[in-house]
Amino acid sequence: MNDGRAHQHAAYGRDPYDPYADPYAGDQLAGRRLDQGGPRGGAAVRRRRGRRWPRVLGAIVVVLLLVMVGGYFYLDSRLKRESVLVDYPGRIADTPGTNWLVVGSDSREGLSKADQKRLATGFASGRRTDSMMLLHYGSGGTSLISLPRDSYVPIPGRGSNKLNAAFAFGGPKLLVQTVEKATGVHIDHYAEIGFGGFVGVVDAVGGVDICVKDDIKDRKAGLNLKAGCQTLDGGQALGYVRTRAYARADLERVEHQRQFFAALMKKASSPGTMLNPFRSIPLAMNATSNFLVDENDHLYDLVRMMWAMKGVSGGGGVTTTVPIGGSGSSAVGSYITWDRAKASELFGALKQDQPIPQDVITK
Repeated sequence: MNDGRAHQHAAYGRDPYDPYADPYAGDQLAGRRLDQGGPRGGAAVRRRRGRRWPRVLGAIVVVLLLVMVGGYFYLDSRLKRESVLVDYPGRIADTPGTNWLVVGSDSREGLSKADQKRLATGFASGRRTDSMMLLHYGSGGTSLISLPRDSYVPIPGRGSNKLNAAFAFGGPKLLVQTVEKATGVHIDHYAEIGFGGFVGVVDAVGGVDICVKDDIKDRKAGLNLKAGCQTLDGGQALGYVRTRAYARADLERVEHQRQFFAALMKKASSPGTMLNPFRSIPLAMNATSNFLVDENDHLYDLVRMMWAMKGVSGGGGVTTTVPIGGSGSSAVGSYITWDRAKASELFGALKQDQPIPQDVITK
């Protein structure tokens, strides 16, 4: 019997005559050896880890999707909306391709008195149009066409006047009606940005690269630039698109406006901006809080507009001004008129979503 006990104790790996020995020491050591290097225990751990990774990756993907979807709807909710593209008797029917009316207003909303003084914007209240461009894209290509604010056109219910008077008389709704009637092109989307939003968007992307042809000094626009390629900050860019200190006044100014907007969209959609959270997040916040769009427009519409503008800036489209026929003066002040034949040819191409003929493309 003693031999049996001795054999049993020895099986547990301890001295049979040691009354304080742990009878399970051998099992613990054996278990530790299996966990650390035993083939069966190691395989089980690897299998458990292998099963865990898909769940972890799945959870990460779900979280990222929720953040992206939530972020999109949050940014979309920040857009300012107004009922602009309303139906009216005799409205131009839908035309092929997509047409945006892009408006820069002189609204000082969001600017303090100190900002207005620093940016030389003046202190006028309300908002008036400072620039108007028609952006078209479709199977016929992409085009960005300036509509000079001094263009003398019929304004529904108001007789003939300067184009920007339509905005002053009836806001965006009347401006859209006036443009549609004057061009024969159906407007699908509307986007407007004021002075304050303009400056914020430019500063958010770290400035915009512009090549200035000649020295520009204009106290009214708060501008003092030397000729050459340079990066303009928000205040300088605002002065650049506002100044009329040129021999051709408004006509040269609209060239600068197209040049600037194309450069801005190129910078905003570049990898250096989109992949940099210190640029992309401020840009998204500034753009969505400062753009006014039609009540049916959404963030993805603005992104598509930016992409089309980028294409124009990259040489993949046409930038031009409505062909000018002459100038005149009346009770409304000095104005310019469109060349009816060439303007009809230009807008006729847009209505058919066809390339604009070379002979009607001007600066």
